[in-house]
Amino acid sequence: MYGGDEVSAIVIDLGSHTCKAGYAGEDAPKAVFPSVVGSTDQTDVDDATSKCKLYVGSQALGFRRDHMEVLSPFKDGIVSDWDMVDSIWNHAFKECLLIDPKEHPMLLAEPSSNSQQQRERTAELIFEKYNVPALFLAKNAVLTSFASGRATSLVVDGGGGSTIIAPVHDGYVLQKAVASSPIGGELLTDCLLKSLESKGVMIKPRYSFKRKEIQLGVCQTVDLDFPSTTESYRLYSQRVIASDIKECVCRAPDTPYDESSYSNIPMTPYELPDGQTIEIGADRFKIPDILFNPSLIQTIPGMENFVEIAPNARGLPQMAIESINKCEVDIRRELYSSILLAGGTASMQQLKERLEKDLLEESPQAARVKVLASGNATERRFSVWIGGSILASLGSFQQTWFSKSEYEEHGVSYVQRKCP
Repeated sequence: MYGGDEVSAIVIDLGSHTCKAGYAGEDAPKAVFPSVVGSTDQTDVDDATSKCKLYVGSQALGFRRDHMEVLSPFKDGIVSDWDMVDSIWNHAFKECLLIDPKEHPMLLAEPSSNSQQQRERTAELIFEKYNVPALFLAKNAVLTSFASGRATSLVVDGGGGSTIIAPVHDGYVLQKAVASSPIGGELLTDCLLKSLESKGVMIKPRYSFKRKEIQLGVCQTVDLDFPSTTESYRLYSQRVIASDIKECVCRAPDTPYDESSYSNIPMTPYELPDGQTIEIGADRFKIPDILFNPSLIQTIPGMENFVEIAPNARGLPQMAIESINKCEVDIRRELYSSILLAGGTASMQQLKERLEKDLLEESPQAARVKVLASGNATERRFSVWIGGSILASLGSFQQTWFSKSEYEEHGVSYVQRKCP
């Protein structure tokens, strides 16, 4: 037993876009911050060792520094830089939750497609560096399923870096039927950015101007020039704004998007940080429709190079049906009737209705298609974290932790047995 009532477990969901961290048993994560890291090379003059200084968290990243690059620890949804992951965890423990990791068991959410090598590396880092008393690695899809109180479901997880569809049966992911696509929230944000740029709207990053009030209620914008800002930081700052535009105005169209029927759609205004108001028309529907019809990307100026990356990217309904068809015949009906939406991208307006409609058209007649999405956006965005919070606070779960003593006795490969 690790905790009992006094010590609560810590739940961390490190996604490709944001990291969610908090205490088990609570209904929302305490800390939510971007899972990218700002890095500056600090070369000492006396000894020629270059030391990277890493900045983590929205505040540290919001402050512009000369030559600061913004880097992601992930490559294709898999961790490629463990130093960055380490600094992100450290930020979560020390600065957000203000805890000593030695005193709390940890539940970490991991992608459904995580390899054995990745899991062992995670366990090793958590036990060796942070001396955590106990650890459990749980799959994203399973946690989402628990968050909605189901043991069997088809989880559609629309994250920042990718969209992953995973069938869960009796609390286990059916690995052979997992489908994924590189189209996630970050790609949609980039499409919106490029599309606006092609229409002559330049999004000024927050650091590139300051606003002065000349007289009451009238502001003047003064451009500032910082020649040594890196390209990656400029892009990061623009994406922060573009992703807010996306969340505010975009919604999935009821029918597949085509230029002619959406050309005379009413425009929606959006005020940029520098005070200019832009009008967004057809893009409100075109950008989200990329999830259903990836070939739309080719029509966005500046995104042509994406076609090489994902020639085989499929729309959500096709991926869902493909995934269900790879499962055993006798659970297919149950999967069709409990399709769960999770992740930030999946909480877009009208996405649930559109996915249900498309699936009804394409699925077999006997299937009763039901797409379930939690009513409020918070639960949908954080469903993985919430599932982790529920699981780690269950009394019956306490004997399943992978403890430090077991780690020391059996070695790191034992994680495969303890956390299936």
